Amino acid sequence: MAIEDNPVSRIKYGEELRARREAAGLTQEELSERAVMSRTHIAHIEAGRRRPTLDDARRLDKVLGTDGFFERFLPTLDGRSVAEHFAEALEFEGQASVIRVYGPKLVPGILQTEAYAREVLSSGHPPRSDEERDKLLSTRLERARILDKFSSPVVWALIDEDVLRRPIGGPSVMCEQLRHIAALGECRRIRVHVLPFAAGAHALLEGVVSLMWFEELPPVAYVEALNTGRVWELPSVVRDCQVAYDHALGDALSHRKSLALIKSVAEDYGHGAQ
Repeated sequence: MAIEDNPVSRIKYGEELRARREAAGLTQEELSERAVMSRTHIAHIEAGRRRPTLDDARRLDKVLGTDGFFERFLPTLDGRSVAEHFAEALEFEGQASVIRVYGPKLVPGILQTEAYAREVLSSGHPPRSDEERDKLLSTRLERARILDKFSSPVVWALIDEDVLRRPIGGPSVMCEQLRHIAALGECRRIRVHVLPFAAGAHALLEGVVSLMWFEELPPVAYVEALNTGRVWELPSVVRDCQVAYDHALGDALSHRKSLALIKSVAEDYGHGAQ
């Protein structure tokens, strides 16, 4: 598990990195070449806009000769528990002005209801204690609060029909979950598109992807598989992910037809729960 950092500690960390880089007589470009990191990434760390990874810290310590300083003093904690591979993506999600998510098997995290999320987090291996699960649940529900504002971020959700048909938690839980998505779509808080079974193979069939755009930073893509995930900032990789998303979106139902299908399936679950 990882605990997400807070902005104040990121800023202090960045200030220390800048001071030690300049003391070593290195430019950002020179440090990036020696540490095998992009100059842009170093600039964002120094400005407190990006959270350094453990690998980043170890590379910086090695190049700057700081005897483990940057590894030991990675940004301090604010108590939000997330999977290790999702920690960086969570930070980006909170800063994004536009988010486009794809859910092949599960409802995307920011759209999950409490009951649905609890059921998802209670599964998996190794088993989690109730305390561990509840910490993760709290973070997931907190993530969903980005939807409390009407217009920011702009959220598009592309979900496979399999997400609608998989009875996570049983009929009552699914009915509530799908009605929640439909309500967000009907009040224009999100746009939702369902990829129907009839679409067959499509460009995103092999994985989970989230695309994020920002007001002042370049876009990123988060790609996830079982117990692993990675944030990509390399422009060519981000563009490939964006194109794949657009291609899959072209195979999906319209927003209006998607809402109709979601509400219809929710009603079926509602009847099953009675």
